[in-house]
Amino acid sequence: MKTLYLDCVSGISGDMTLSALIDAGASLQYVKQELNKLPIGEFDLTIKRVNKCGISSSLLDITFPQEHDHHHAHDNEHKEHHAHSHRHASHILEMIQESSLSDRVKEQSTKVFEAIAVAEGKIHGIPPEKVHFHEVGAMDSIIDIIGVCVALEDLEIETIYSSPVPTGTGLIKIDHGIYPIPAPATAELLKGIPLSPLEAKGELTTPTGAGFIHALVSEVRSLPPYVISSIGYGAGKKDFDTHPNILRAIMLESQEERVTEGVVLLECQIDDLPGEVLGYVMESLFEAGALDVYYTPIQMKKNRPGTLITVLSKQEQANQLEELLLQETSTFGVRSSFWQRRALSRSISHIDTIYGQIRIKNGYEKNKVYQRSPEFEDIKQAALQHGVPLKKVLAEIYRQLDKY
Repeated sequence: MKTLYLDCVSGISGDMTLSALIDAGASLQYVKQELNKLPIGEFDLTIKRVNKCGISSSLLDITFPQEHDHHHAHDNEHKEHHAHSHRHASHILEMIQESSLSDRVKEQSTKVFEAIAVAEGKIHGIPPEKVHFHEVGAMDSIIDIIGVCVALEDLEIETIYSSPVPTGTGLIKIDHGIYPIPAPATAELLKGIPLSPLEAKGELTTPTGAGFIHALVSEVRSLPPYVISSIGYGAGKKDFDTHPNILRAIMLESQEERVTEGVVLLECQIDDLPGEVLGYVMESLFEAGALDVYYTPIQMKKNRPGTLITVLSKQEQANQLEELLLQETSTFGVRSSFWQRRALSRSISHIDTIYGQIRIKNGYEKNKVYQRSPEFEDIKQAALQHGVPLKKVLAEIYRQLDKY
């Protein structure tokens, strides 16, 4: 499972979220296929490329064949509603539960609709289930909300983080009159959520977008220090002079899934120490926490054969290991450089052989095992105990490993 970071560069709305997820790799065909399980009439979803202040982005377009003039790219859910807009919250939730959508999509889309219904109900002073989902109940917004939950499932998103959210400034006309931005439902849903200081004119975050932040986001924070695997750009309908009107969906792999870590490489050259001292130095370096130590024979100036000492270290041990090299060898200096390494996660398992149980060291990333290495001490003990050549024990171990 993966992590998603919603970078609300210019706020968040339903269509911007869905188009950003599709741009990040979710299958448009899969989203359509799952939405067709709902009794909501004919519709079509298309994505077109647009340029927003120099950023190539995906813009979602929803069309309804039965209404040729009803053509939505709707970055603003507050619009005059059509005949199909009149849906109670209870009817929408019932439609979701009775559908053949997956349990996960049902659960997430229900959370979003319930959050918006509670906010609207509080504003209008009515129970949530009685809320007429005016704009949010429109067919295009149902498609946005459930479509986003389907896309999250397709992308295998487990955790969602978000940046602080800009709301926009100015006034907006909704069914109940003219209101300041953020609209009442948006403001209610954003209670307790850090807001961005971006002061653009117009509605940047809609009730649907605020519903996603309220119901699905685990934490509003800065970008976590994970590995970025893909980025999607979802465009809004409006254009601003000051910034691109986009939502950036950043797909992340956590450090547990793919471990990229920094290591310090220490080096020095020696041409005047006996082998016994070098043997002692290597033992001392490992005892002090070195990740690896190796010696390379080199030809130095004045035709002297020498030894290159190379030490791999974690950052926190680097100073101590440098000190050890200066104290225990004859070098006048230690070179250091910082390297990145992609390290496999490790685990120990066991296999049963005719020579007893042998420990196996596994190197893996996500669910893929790259390395399986038998523990040498176990092989050695088995060979000694059974009085057989070491290579015979090894052959039996690899025969067993081939079964897995």
